[in-house]
Amino acid sequence: MPENPPLPTTEVGRRVPVPVSAADDALGKTSHDDDGGAAAIDLWGQQQKIPDPFVWPQADAQATSARDLDAPVVDVAAAMRGDRAGTRRAAEQVAAACASHGLFQVTGNGLDPALARAALDGAADFFRLPLATKQRARCAPGDMAGYAVAHRDRFKANLPWKETLSFGHRDHRVSGSRVVTDYFTSTLGSDFEPLGAVYQDYCEAMKQVSLAIMEVIGVSLGVGRSYYRDFFADGCSIMRCNYYPPCPEPERALGTGPHCDPSALTLLLQDGAVDGLQVLVDGEWRPVRPSPGALVVNIGDTFTALSNGRYRSCLHRAVVHRERDRRSLAFFLCPRHDRVVRPPPRLLLADQAPRRYPDFIWADLARFTQRHYRADARTLDAFASWLGDAATSASESPDN
Repeated sequence: MPENPPLPTTEVGRRVPVPVSAADDALGKTSHDDDGGAAAIDLWGQQQKIPDPFVWPQADAQATSARDLDAPVVDVAAAMRGDRAGTRRAAEQVAAACASHGLFQVTGNGLDPALARAALDGAADFFRLPLATKQRARCAPGDMAGYAVAHRDRFKANLPWKETLSFGHRDHRVSGSRVVTDYFTSTLGSDFEPLGAVYQDYCEAMKQVSLAIMEVIGVSLGVGRSYYRDFFADGCSIMRCNYYPPCPEPERALGTGPHCDPSALTLLLQDGAVDGLQVLVDGEWRPVRPSPGALVVNIGDTFTALSNGRYRSCLHRAVVHRERDRRSLAFFLCPRHDRVVRPPPRLLLADQAPRRYPDFIWADLARFTQRHYRADARTLDAFASWLGDAATSASESPDN
């Protein structure tokens, strides 16, 4: 018998087998780490009740609206091939969505269906691995990258009913290396190189779509096609695989609580017909149904700052189901860590509006959300206040 026998898989497109060793399999069934990770895994098999830390306040877990979100479907193929007329049409749709709820769907994105399927299947196989294998990539406190169960290392209440695997991405043409593939091999082992290669290719595809969307957004705001594209060309983005297990009390739990993403854009690929993403519009949580071949795109806090508040961050949540599990892939477009986030002068001049947010660097916002503040609907305002307090403290320091 081979040392690392693969999980059973069905060949679908580019699907790759995920390895697991016999030793890890035995350990995964019995180990209980310091933060209760194994115990959390056991929760997914419960049939009647969820523990108190997973119960959300009624205001956050309010019932889902019967009306789906009316999100525009934007064809970005024109922007990706340089068609100006098509880009202007897409810009009009994006402007309408971003001035209201901040979410739209994107088609014509050029994503290879086989690559999309391989990335979704790879996530499914990874989350089925024994706990000990997944814990090789355990997320360190204060770090965005790694494997996490319900964020139990960060929070004690209002825990999300999910598992995640997150890792960073930089375009290999900028970084000089294939950082995603390297992450999988260095963290999980050389047997995971094929899976790392799938996510490397998936992230590269998401980056190209993101830059095309930024061209469309630039046109919609009147700052030109290249401004935002150039701003993010050398960015340090984040990829996250999400798994939402079946939940015995879905009406009291949430896969992800109400929040706005700290990133600039989020590109979400939903798996199959199982819905879960919802957006708050006019006091109602409206579902965003999966659409074959489409990516869901939402505005995040960083771009709200870059647009001086013109485009709103999308307030959203994820719900869970009693009998069905769900997977999704989220690509968070972010600037380079040391890039100063400020609106373009051309936008400020055209708006004749005062600055809504102070200048900041992306690394500070990322650090704030990981170490000081749990992302919610008020993250950007709380961060701006925190920056002001930090500046005041620094100016009052005896050293100054």
